[in-house]
Amino acid sequence: MLDVIKNAVKEGRKTLSEYESRLVIESAGVFVAAAELARNKDEAVKAAETMGYPVVMKGCSADLSHKTEAGMVALNISGSEQVAQVFDELMGKAKNLDGILVEKMVRGNREFVIGLTRDPSFGPCVMFGLGGIFTEALKDVTFRVAPLTNDDALEMIDEIKTKKLLGEFRGSPAVDRQALAKALVGVGELGVKYDAIAEIDINPLIICGDKPVAVDALVVLK
Repeated sequence: MLDVIKNAVKEGRKTLSEYESRLVIESAGVFVAAAELARNKDEAVKAAETMGYPVVMKGCSADLSHKTEAGMVALNISGSEQVAQVFDELMGKAKNLDGILVEKMVRGNREFVIGLTRDPSFGPCVMFGLGGIFTEALKDVTFRVAPLTNDDALEMIDEIKTKKLLGEFRGSPAVDRQALAKALVGVGELGVKYDAIAEIDINPLIICGDKPVAVDALVVLK
């Protein structure tokens, strides 16, 4: 079992932090935005300057699954002084933070979602669909029982109503379908391999150029 999952189970936790969740999905072949967990201002500034501006900064804790609603996300940070200021602001808003996640800001006009749930009858099931703010409103999603083959994943991609967004769109290239299929297959493998995982939520998955890039992730444990 991955150490981050094993340690969380030992501690009796119900969720992984975003940083831990990112490590889990990255291990399965999901491409994630560059990010570092900073525990002080110097680390935050160094991380931001290494990956290049602009960056996003987020409070990071296993107890903080709804960061935006809690005011724990700051976008478009564009300089070292702003990084230091935002670091202090976010650290002052919540107790018991692991640190501040400094993440390269990813831009794209298209957002999708990948998820994992456990059905009482069928076991782990992978979900794919339109993401961002439209996930709940439009419910344009499709499901498959894990494990998935590459062909299963490609079929899922073609099943959503908004599949045209995965082609060439407003001057942007068509999505790398094999990279997207690899992510779907990988998430299914996590559900099969790790019984401790109850749910996975990757939303949004932003199409940056032709690459599907996860910019937020949450792993829920049984």
